[in-house]
Amino acid sequence: MLQESERRRLPSQHEHPEPSGSAIDTAESSPKRRAHFLHGPYPATHFGPKACILPNPTSVMHIQDPASQRLTWNKPPVNVLVIRKIRDESLVEPFKELCRFLVEEKQMMVYVERRVVDDTSLSKDEAFGSIRNQLCTFREGYDDISDCIDLIICLGGDGTLLYASSLFQGSVPPVMAFHLGSLGFLTPFKFESYKTEVAKVFEGNAAITLRSRLKVKVVKDMLQRTSLQPYSQEPQQQQQQEVLNEVVVDRGPSSYLSNVDLYLDGRLITSVQGDGVIVSTPTGSTAYAAAAGASMIHPNVPAIMVTPICPHSLSFRPIVVPAGVELMITLSPDARNTAWVSFDGRKRQEIHHGDCIKITTSCYPVPSICCHDLVYDWFESLAQCLHWNVRKRQTVGCREKACFSY
Repeated sequence: MLQESERRRLPSQHEHPEPSGSAIDTAESSPKRRAHFLHGPYPATHFGPKACILPNPTSVMHIQDPASQRLTWNKPPVNVLVIRKIRDESLVEPFKELCRFLVEEKQMMVYVERRVVDDTSLSKDEAFGSIRNQLCTFREGYDDISDCIDLIICLGGDGTLLYASSLFQGSVPPVMAFHLGSLGFLTPFKFESYKTEVAKVFEGNAAITLRSRLKVKVVKDMLQRTSLQPYSQEPQQQQQQEVLNEVVVDRGPSSYLSNVDLYLDGRLITSVQGDGVIVSTPTGSTAYAAAAGASMIHPNVPAIMVTPICPHSLSFRPIVVPAGVELMITLSPDARNTAWVSFDGRKRQEIHHGDCIKITTSCYPVPSICCHDLVYDWFESLAQCLHWNVRKRQTVGCREKACFSY
């Protein structure tokens, strides 16, 4: 829990007022005022209290221009959230080095998770004690830091960026991710040059990728649960999540195939019979969806991917739909068993008859800071992490021999 001295450091919402007419206001207003972004909701262009995209000279940006995706600061950043991969001793020294740099050289207010500070390797280090005492701590699910973080720095693999996204269910501050984990598809920065790279970000004008998220609502059928009268006005229970990679609906522990119905903007499109279905963002296209046979899509493409998991019908192939549609998944009336849903691999729960899962593109993307630019970074990740299109080249002799082998 935040200490009393730390609470005084938390800036109030009034210290960082949102500019009037911002994209956040537009996105959450009535449907008549809602701006669209390539058939999807126009993304919020203010990230946390102080970061935003450089103003676009055009009136409405219908097509996302990569050249315009440059980070700028309304005010100098002060509060930095550092997220470290837990249970990885190799990250202890980089974490201490980064915190010391941010606190002593950059005079930043550094926020870290309580369980990170309580690590025995940090508590026993007397040399780090002075820095440790200046860190602001929080606990996930207990302390809300969404209104006071200016910048997020991740140390680890792709899971650290997914975790950072889950902490901010609304506007997300810019995220700078260092590759210190096992995969690193979403972490373009090398830690060896962290001082130079972090200083550049503080100066602003860095390239960013707006990684779209999914807004997911799970609506529980209270009439089914409590055996109420059919015409009762008992409100339905709703749970909402912001998802960066994917929503997975599967059969769970049941031995039967899952059988769910897929709706698009209220119309039944198809029934999915198999091990389940994956609804993913372009960022998630290189994760579970790629393993299930989906195409890899650049995160700048406004789209939602629907990928069946081992479908019973072999003609059901992965599909891509516009970002602005609303998908809904329910159990088919003749389904033998329930289904299970998870959000970026977390908060798994059971889905019964009468429940529904509503999915659409969120107006709050994750602004991921690029190391080079949003095109080069993505293809470099494909080459390094997935060894994309890598094969042993044939020699000239092999080609000639193949030609005359007939």
